[in-house]
Amino acid sequence: MSWLHASTAFVAAFLASLVECVEALTIVLAVGITRGWRPALLGSATSAIFLALLVAIFGPALGRIPITTLQLIVGILLLLFGIRWLRKAILRAAGVISIHDEAKIYEKEMALMRDAGQPARASFDTIAFIACFKAVSLEGLEVTFTVLAIGAGGSLLLASIGAALAALLVILLGIAFHRPLARVPENLLKFTVGIMLTAFGIFWIGEGLRFPWPGHDLALIAMIALLLLSSALGIRLARARSRALELA
Repeated sequence: MSWLHASTAFVAAFLASLVECVEALTIVLAVGITRGWRPALLGSATSAIFLALLVAIFGPALGRIPITTLQLIVGILLLLFGIRWLRKAILRAAGVISIHDEAKIYEKEMALMRDAGQPARASFDTIAFIACFKAVSLEGLEVTFTVLAIGAGGSLLLASIGAALAALLVILLGIAFHRPLARVPENLLKFTVGIMLTAFGIFWIGEGLRFPWPGHDLALIAMIALLLLSSALGIRLARARSRALELA
């Protein structure tokens, strides 16, 4: 595994995890401030343990699958996953769909938690526990899939470190500011991650089909450049179409 492949895997896992952790933090903060920190943190911690077990169980199991089969399967999944991220990022950048607003999500979640009513003092707040467990699990499953998929080519440790650093950074910022990280350029991050995951997907599909990429790992750079150009064109076309529909 070259330094280029390893560094790309680290950055992709870090950025993808950063986005998902920011979204999970918004829910945990809203629940913790509204209903109490004990059940919120307990739900988050339980979910984190569950996700760590998934990585520990399924990570080593990847090594038992024939490498070409693994590359093909992972490549297809990463391609589908990356295109989904990239499509939404392009539509948001073009103004077709609204930008993901963590501040609005935070206020909405706080309202839902208040409407649910407070539990009796002696009882455990199940609603807060489940809300945080669900939020961290849903976002964490995407992180887990990304880490396992990116690391399938031999960079699992680096991808895991990238994800862990992203989670630690978001946790520290959440503790420091006690508010959702609404200023994080989330759509830009999703755009970047979408391009990187799509590039990885194309690369692994080629590897699985035993296609001899020119320059081998350097082909990733060419794929990323082509995806950037095509995405920029996609934004312009989507924006033009949106304006044409408004004028019609």
